[in-house]
Amino acid sequence: MADGITFTIDGRDVVAQPGHTILQAALDQEIYIPYLCYYPKMKPEGTCRTCMVEVEVNGRKMTVASCTTPPMPDAVVMTNTPEVQELRKDVIELLMTEHPHGCLTCHRIELCGPQDICQRHVTVTDRCTICPKNERCELKDTVRMVELDLRTPLNYHRRDLPIHVDDPFYDRDYNLCIVCSRCVRVCDEVRFDTALTLTSRSGVTLVGTAHGTSLLESGCEFCGACVDVCPTGALTERSYKWEKAVSEVTTICTNCPVGCQMVAEVNKFGKVVRFKGDLAGAANNGQACMTGKFGYDYTNDGSRLKRPYIREDGMLRKATWDEALERIKQGLAGRTPGEVAIITSPRGSNEDQYSAAKFARTVLNTTNIDSALNSDHALLSQLEVRLGAGAATNPIWDLEDAKCLLVVGGNPTEEQNVLAVAAKKAVRKEAKMIVIDSRETELTRYAVEWLRPRPGSEALLIAGIGRAIFDEALEDKEFVATRIEQGEALKQSLWAFDLEKVSRDTGIEASQIRQAARIFATSDAGAILLGANGLDDSAAEKLVDAAVDLSAITGNIGRAFGGIYPLYQGANTLGARDMGATPGENGLGIIDMIPAMSRGDIKAALVMADGVSGYAPALEGLPIALGNLDFLVVSAVFDSEITAQADVVLPAATYAEQSSTVTNVERRVQLLRVTAEPRHEELTGWETIARIARAMGSTDFAHGSSSDVFAEIAGNISNYRELSHEVLQSGGIQWPVDSSSVVGTPLLHADSTQKVTVVQLSYDELAESIGTSALTFAPGRVLNQP
Repeated sequence: MADGITFTIDGRDVVAQPGHTILQAALDQEIYIPYLCYYPKMKPEGTCRTCMVEVEVNGRKMTVASCTTPPMPDAVVMTNTPEVQELRKDVIELLMTEHPHGCLTCHRIELCGPQDICQRHVTVTDRCTICPKNERCELKDTVRMVELDLRTPLNYHRRDLPIHVDDPFYDRDYNLCIVCSRCVRVCDEVRFDTALTLTSRSGVTLVGTAHGTSLLESGCEFCGACVDVCPTGALTERSYKWEKAVSEVTTICTNCPVGCQMVAEVNKFGKVVRFKGDLAGAANNGQACMTGKFGYDYTNDGSRLKRPYIREDGMLRKATWDEALERIKQGLAGRTPGEVAIITSPRGSNEDQYSAAKFARTVLNTTNIDSALNSDHALLSQLEVRLGAGAATNPIWDLEDAKCLLVVGGNPTEEQNVLAVAAKKAVRKEAKMIVIDSRETELTRYAVEWLRPRPGSEALLIAGIGRAIFDEALEDKEFVATRIEQGEALKQSLWAFDLEKVSRDTGIEASQIRQAARIFATSDAGAILLGANGLDDSAAEKLVDAAVDLSAITGNIGRAFGGIYPLYQGANTLGARDMGATPGENGLGIIDMIPAMSRGDIKAALVMADGVSGYAPALEGLPIALGNLDFLVVSAVFDSEITAQADVVLPAATYAEQSSTVTNVERRVQLLRVTAEPRHEELTGWETIARIARAMGSTDFAHGSSSDVFAEIAGNISNYRELSHEVLQSGGIQWPVDSSSVVGTPLLHADSTQKVTVVQLSYDELAESIGTSALTFAPGRVLNQP
């Protein structure tokens, strides 16, 4: 028996998935039913009524909205009866009274262009051909698809509303709005911002902000979700507003570790003119952030570096690649391993990172290599020690079904924006959120408990929560008994964490600690979002130990909708770690390189500088330190304070100009695709490294393509075995990969026989991390930074 409800649409047998409506079942079977208010991943609303169909059940016929009506067994659905077509025509004609329709009802629409004068009437100015969304308008497509002979007996009443251009990124022209409420609903149901709402003006329903203010004043995140779902030209991106796309390419955003799958629209000149979240994207479910949606235009910037430069007589001059490579060979040759360093880009692909790591160890013989944003090295390294992976144990969208979320020392709304969307969706589903942070962040608005400990006491507070759980016998006794090594020893070590002492040292009332413990321990699935903002390496490692122990004693390791999510920076920081682009046992990381350059210990460096400058407060001294080097090579997209000090500057390709891979926070390996060909002499990171290596005499960098580099990665790195560019064409895969078939691992530690090692925490050691200063600087990245 089929799993679902069987019925017919226009004579075709259809099986609807549980919970699906008639419209969703029809779309699954590629049966066309017109609609304007429905949108995937949003609740059905039934606003527009263009999706009306005739349903016959047990001999009774009725006309219903297919987007809100679930199918019944053996129902007969007809989508194009004369009655249904007449009803749709009436509905659309009503819509036309408040939307320009001069072109929609004209037989010459296929012959007109934006520069033509209307041949029907010179007074017709509101035309499809001059709409910024012409040929992307769902209303226009709907009229074409249903082939309605519109008579438009009703007069069109132009609203004469001013176009809102006072906000960044996109314009709002509500003269073109059909009040389908998609934008309002996506802002509320999906993004949980409620920046837009339905308003009333002289008895007419419109869309706007609650108090008529700008979007900036209404709490808008400028994620662009409303623009993506708008079926008409009411909401349009300001950049390239009038550009027509001729192709679409699926690729990955490289602005943060979420790794959102995006659809890039490309015009006839090969420029990316629009970016939108891909509904098929497993990491983002069609969502994006402000930077991902609107921050792509730098790939088209005319001021990008176009060719190599070398320094002569104190000035940078244009050069050929051969001249630049010869200068690099002279500048790097003869250096001892300790005198050279490589800094990779946090946006660099896995192929870039692997090539850089290989070059460092086989050509330069150095272990001084790190990613520019690996400032969360301690957080990820300790998580790798404790759980075998410095990455999320669960998929990102597991968060939406968590019953409790514990957010520690991070601000995902600003730093990993789409991950925060999943967390807020869980709260909408009545999950409880606990925030441990001395700063006020957006997620504190959603928290049932906001604990503001003294900076540095976060690990001590979490250990206190663990003690409270054992005090009230709320631990997962079966998990502690069967899955934890030395569980009883952990329990004994926590007796030292007297709640009154913890309260005194953290500044949190003991009653609050107990309440937080009850909420987290009694939830069916509790997820921990773990950041280390403002903590030094030692404090970050202790925080990881405390968080892993807490997750273990509550049975949330290896549990669906539970687990731990590290909140780090850098789009491909995890990929860089996987590829070995991190310091070895005796190597220097990014933080330690800065004083080594200042002292003169490091004398030469290669910097893959796509956005290195200004990423984190810890890198503030990097530009000055680079100025002390004897020799500096910089591969960059733009001129910067770093390229200004370089001896050799190489033009770098952006993510839009390469076919390569990146790995996101949930271990999902995803494929970047070429959306725009390089226009000048720009090269990808792996190509640049390969040319330098060959110039220095290496014969081990003869890769013909990025897929060749990835094949070498798959052969040498166990978590990437069985993967290839071809395999990833159909979508990202979470490592580790099953050796018998290409199947990823969404959930780590799901094996019930796998033991979890806990750490016996020391009260005195955790208390050492507590700051004693009267004032403490608590930095954090904001969304509009690179």
